Amino acid sequence: MRRRIERLLESLVLALVGGLTVIVTIAVVYRKVGASLSWYDEVASIMLAWVTYYGSALAALKRSHIGFSGLINKAPARLKLSLFVLAESIVFGFFALLAWVGWQVVIILQGDTLVSLTWVPSSFTQSVIPIGAMLFILAQALSLPDAWQRLAAYHPKPRPRGGREADR
Repeated sequence: MRRRIERLLESLVLALVGGLTVIVTIAVVYRKVGASLSWYDEVASIMLAWVTYYGSALAALKRSHIGFSGLINKAPARLKLSLFVLAESIVFGFFALLAWVGWQVVIILQGDTLVSLTWVPSSFTQSVIPIGAMLFILAQALSLPDAWQRLAAYHPKPRPRGGREADR
């Protein structure tokens, strides 16, 4: 399951980045010839937000997102489990809250449309918030066993006596 989700997220992020690149390139060409596209700004900013949310979920799956693993790794052995559980709980709690609030945003925007493309519902464009948050939670959960194993296996190298001078 983890591999399928990873491939899905990679494909989605790649398609979004590729699409964003094409749209911005076309918009630049149109602007150079004096025929600006009215919709590209809005669509490009939405696609960038989508890349951010779905890319974050992919980073969570690979445990490549911003974190404080060094802090937990350097903690005394008896505190590692507690700190790990606390850190993971904060992440899960934050993204659960983000998913809930994002869903509220989607509900509020029912009936609204984009300014430049009136056939595109705003709720569709903002659905990335709850969907991205839930994907982040799923990715974090799927990567949890590996993260715990890495933490349990972490053994820092002892520093030689004498500090930096001994390193030379």
